[in-house]
Amino acid sequence: MIYDFIVVGGGSSGAIMAARLSEEPSCSVLLIEAGKDYKNLNELPDNVKKGFALDLPDGSSKNVPNWQYTGYRNKTNKIDIPRGKIIGGSSSINGQIFLRGIPEDYDAWAEKGNDLWSFKNLINSLNRIENDMDYSGDFHGNNGKITVKRFPKSKWSPTDMALYKSALERGYPDCPDHNSPDASGVGPVPLNNDGLLLPDFRDGIRISSNVAYLSEARSRPNLTIKGDCFVRKILFREKGSNPVPVAHGIEVESENTVYEIEGKTIILSAGSIGSPHLLLLSGIGPKKQLEEFEIEIIKDLPGVGKNLRDHPTVLPQYRIRDDFPQEWFGVPDRVCLRYTATGSKLRNDMIIYGNCVLGNADLGRIGAHFYGDFSRKQNAGSEAVSETEDLEKDLLLIWRARVNLAKGKGELKLNSVNPIEYPYINYHFLENKFDIKRLREALGIVLKLVEHPSYKKWVTERITPDDDDLKNEKSIEDWMVENVAHGHHISGTCKMGPEDDRMSVVNQYGEVHGLKGLMVADASIMVDCIRANTNVTALMIGERIYELMQKSNKL
Repeated sequence: MIYDFIVVGGGSSGAIMAARLSEEPSCSVLLIEAGKDYKNLNELPDNVKKGFALDLPDGSSKNVPNWQYTGYRNKTNKIDIPRGKIIGGSSSINGQIFLRGIPEDYDAWAEKGNDLWSFKNLINSLNRIENDMDYSGDFHGNNGKITVKRFPKSKWSPTDMALYKSALERGYPDCPDHNSPDASGVGPVPLNNDGLLLPDFRDGIRISSNVAYLSEARSRPNLTIKGDCFVRKILFREKGSNPVPVAHGIEVESENTVYEIEGKTIILSAGSIGSPHLLLLSGIGPKKQLEEFEIEIIKDLPGVGKNLRDHPTVLPQYRIRDDFPQEWFGVPDRVCLRYTATGSKLRNDMIIYGNCVLGNADLGRIGAHFYGDFSRKQNAGSEAVSETEDLEKDLLLIWRARVNLAKGKGELKLNSVNPIEYPYINYHFLENKFDIKRLREALGIVLKLVEHPSYKKWVTERITPDDDDLKNEKSIEDWMVENVAHGHHISGTCKMGPEDDRMSVVNQYGEVHGLKGLMVADASIMVDCIRANTNVTALMIGERIYELMQKSNKL
């Protein structure tokens, strides 16, 4: 069979692409997912289904369906990179924070040759995703497939309220709706989990792209979903007297068997690591790199794997009292502070969360999304191990101070021609002085926020950075460089842009430059990392690419 569309990757963008394409009865659609496919809600493991559950095991990032990539934060300092290896992708294992980018993020994309991606042009796609239970109006959706709600103050933990009060007293504005276009300040975090509508929010279901979009679409006869199916490369043929490479299928591996599947259009939605990796393995990328690995060059595109973006983050840790109310252990972020760094012209370029309260293994869940064994490590699986292993015996308050629009860029490259071997990834964090300056200020803000009387009741001591780390500017910078983490928001590795931008990989329709029958639709096409968690934008990309295909009669 030759499918009309093959979507590679059933994650945040890919699940939406497959669901929307299959709404066209005449289109045959194949969705390929390397992880396991769960055909109904009851089959989902609890640590995927119940995003607010408190029963995730110690080292949770290694006990969820996770690719377990590794890379470098800078130089030779290693870091783990969890990404979802399951239907729904990272939307099935993330923290369920439902923050949009601010209008300036998308308008900046438009200014770089992507006029169809301005905030004005995207608002319908953003609204189409969500069913916001708290707000309505022009900038919120109330009929979408993903439930969005915020914790009311009556359900905030003591540390949530402490962050809120401390930030207000330090002059930051009250922000009841962080998804309002002009929002800034401190206030509740929007979350995509229906638990806030239930008597006990811990019974809530994580509304992933799988739950929201594929549950309904699965019954369509023109949609086929294959789980546990690993794509090894894209297949091409030349066509016509003026040869332009045409994608005509994929090579896959499943149950130890390698075979080919044919399709008229191949859409990569394998994520910001998987999509550029597949392009490189298939002969699309920087010529010099492909020659080094003796890969046949299909298209010289220097930007493949470049422009890697994320949110550099430092994680100050505090010990809290043993009598902290146990009902708040492991509960997700409910409050955040967004602000503009001193001297920055980039509005809302910083964000601080201060409510990752983690217990030890005896208390069940010790990590709120992705972060794994924080009680021993600065970031899940990182080499930045805290000085004392006894930290895992304590209850911790973990802050996340984050540059929401970094200047620095990372890269992804091949390690091998073997598709099973993961690529080389380096974030190159804090190699930019402006990023260092802003993150240092954010650390200082955290140190001041925690001095508020509302924290003093519960916080007993600062664990890291310790006093030696804070003794002077150099020691602070050294601590940050050694311990900087990512925000789990890798993006930009197949940048969208006009063909005369040599570092762009796709046009604003998601079509790979200089090829036919090959598209990319996921967070890798982002021009820059947005000033927010990336999942909403990844979901929106699936909606927007489909909408553009529909409007341009490409279905």
